[in-house]
Amino acid sequence: DPEIRRAALAGVILRMLSLGLGGEGEPRARRGRRGSDAPQPAADPIADFPFVEPPDPRAVADGWQQLTELGAIDDGRRLTAHGRTMARLPIDAKLARMLVAANQHGCLHEMLAITSFLGIQDPRERPADQRAAADAAHATFADPRSEFVGIVRLWDAYRQAHEDLTQSQLRKWCERHFLGFLRMREWRELHRQLKLQCEDLGWSVDASVVSDAPAGDETESARARGQAAMRAHVALHRALLAGLPTQIGHRADPAGGGRHSGQYEGPRGRRFQLFPGSPLAKKPPPWVLSATLLDTEKVWALTNAGIEPDWVIAELDHLLSRRHHDPRWSRAQGRVIGSEQIALFGLVLAPKKPVDYGRLYPDQARALFLRDGLATGEIDLRAGFLERNLRTLARAREEEAKLRRSGLVVDEDWMAQWYAQRIPSDVLSAQALDAWYRKAPEAAKRALEWSRDDLLVADGVDADLFPAFIALGDARLTVSYRFEPGAPDDGMTVSVPLHLLNAIDPARLSWLAPGFVEDKAAALIRSLPKALRRNFVPAPDFARAFAQAWREGDADTFAGTLARFLKKLGGVEIAATDFDETALEPHLRANLRLVDVGRDRKARTVLAESRDLE
Repeated sequence: DPEIRRAALAGVILRMLSLGLGGEGEPRARRGRRGSDAPQPAADPIADFPFVEPPDPRAVADGWQQLTELGAIDDGRRLTAHGRTMARLPIDAKLARMLVAANQHGCLHEMLAITSFLGIQDPRERPADQRAAADAAHATFADPRSEFVGIVRLWDAYRQAHEDLTQSQLRKWCERHFLGFLRMREWRELHRQLKLQCEDLGWSVDASVVSDAPAGDETESARARGQAAMRAHVALHRALLAGLPTQIGHRADPAGGGRHSGQYEGPRGRRFQLFPGSPLAKKPPPWVLSATLLDTEKVWALTNAGIEPDWVIAELDHLLSRRHHDPRWSRAQGRVIGSEQIALFGLVLAPKKPVDYGRLYPDQARALFLRDGLATGEIDLRAGFLERNLRTLARAREEEAKLRRSGLVVDEDWMAQWYAQRIPSDVLSAQALDAWYRKAPEAAKRALEWSRDDLLVADGVDADLFPAFIALGDARLTVSYRFEPGAPDDGMTVSVPLHLLNAIDPARLSWLAPGFVEDKAAALIRSLPKALRRNFVPAPDFARAFAQAWREGDADTFAGTLARFLKKLGGVEIAATDFDETALEPHLRANLRLVDVGRDRKARTVLAESRDLE
């Protein structure tokens, strides 16, 4: 077949676009319909060119795809700035893209050696009867991290030998290192031609500039040299990635032993293995870049280097797909963050890279900021309004606990909406809120503070029904309330200092707080034997009457006073022992919290908790 039907067409399309062959081409932009000045996609030079034997359409499609991946053409199939530069370099399009990137990254000196090496047949020889000796000779130039660095080392050694030795000595040097003399000479000639081309483009082809180490401390100098070498290593491999964007892979089974042990997953679902002779094969890196993928019974990767996925993300941004998920409020960062999955043609490079969600999706981020940050108090602010609002909210929830009814306090959605009406829409983080609050007028600051009436959807409770303290002689015992059935401290909890434990009156504790009297009376009436209980139906009415008559309690126990009240009211003989107090729900019995009060009367250590005084 003619060469046009056998060769890769990316370079052919690139030259035709630069020369304007085929259709309208690059030099003359096509005009839109009806005189529109909007540029239209360039014509397909391959389709329009009058070939004697046109190339396979699939090969043409592959050529366009490769140029897109290399960044040589835009969405309209017009040459980019990189594409125009690549068209001036008479080598494969991938190698040309590497040189363009190397010029940008400051590693053109090394890249010239690599691209000229990849542009010829491998000069390293491995005779069947001297494989061990050849491998040992080649190993002197090898680098355990990258075969591309090994190529640069080989070039530097050959260039030095070419300068120091005669022609016959150079030939012996090549034989001693198992290198084809004619191939090495071809490598040097291609390198010379590419160097001239780069100089014509105005590029500097001198050795890479490495920052000098600071004088003085040898340790610091060594550290600086190491950092500079690492920067040069990263720059070189990023330039290689620009020309080999789809020839990367992630190790499929890092632990080994699985069905895909030793295999790498590449873009578009391709799988390959490192060639056994590669220096990286003994200790395969997690991520690899390969110059050549040889498809035989298996797909082998030749000329490899270990890379990091971050290098791919930085260099191939135009080919990456990004998906954002899992938005969440971060108190530590004071903003809404999310996870970003970054993939290259299906190969996941970063599964959960943290991102600022507010920059990408401000509306969703604001809703999470208001609901999960401000409304819940899970935010660190310098502004004092939030701390005051949380104290007001705590008091409102305490009133809700006293009534033992859920839904009396507004929910977090209401709180978020309340804040949304008072905080500017562009405020999405703790830092932005503090900055706005500092400059806000006093009226706007006061408008951010809650009142008790704002938070309660119903009337509050009578403070006398649920006092914060109960009297014990001259002392006052602290009382707290909680509405959470099943919790150890559900209901009313009395904090008893250790030194007052023996002074506690069980009869007084049985009365709880006035707000519990009606519920406890109804529960005790329901616990009566049926023969007695039927005289006090409906029980809530009798319990309500008892609560009104004995709101302040009595010296006798709760059960004793209730028994006398019912006997007087119904004329039925009834005793305190007729009530089954074990049937009472836990919140209808006082929870005692024994505390050890420190000398400063501030530190309180909880020693025990129980609803049984004994």
